[in-house]
Amino acid sequence: METFRYAATGGFNTVLDITLYFICYNFVVDKQVLDLGIVSISPHIAAFLIVFPITFFTGFLFAKFITFTNSPVQGRTQLIRYMISVSGSIFLNYVFLKVLVEFAGLWPTMAKVITTGIVVIYSYFAQKFFTFKTAGLATS
Repeated sequence: METFRYAATGGFNTVLDITLYFICYNFVVDKQVLDLGIVSISPHIAAFLIVFPITFFTGFLFAKFITFTNSPVQGRTQLIRYMISVSGSIFLNYVFLKVLVEFAGLWPTMAKVITTGIVVIYSYFAQKFFTFKTAGLATS
């Protein structure tokens, strides 16, 4: 049941992430380099950075209150662990977006879909065995 709940909530959060990414890339950033004065950010990375805080919190709330409800780990500890595991997701997102867009020449939204597929697999295992670890508890 836990895997089904993860697929359902993760699927919703993934659709939210890709939809917001598409909107941010095409309309907010408008496919333009974001010049912050001291640093310039490519549009596909800028869109990711704008969307990330939103899907970070929705993902954590779904995981805590819907998916991994049997976890005995305290909420604050879960949030800290979630931040750590999501750091890996950020790294993977950045690397795969850079490679797929800038070196492979893929359209940014397609690159985001591929990247998300890879990150979802990493994220499930990081959450199940680290963030919301249920040591000794049977989960289905």
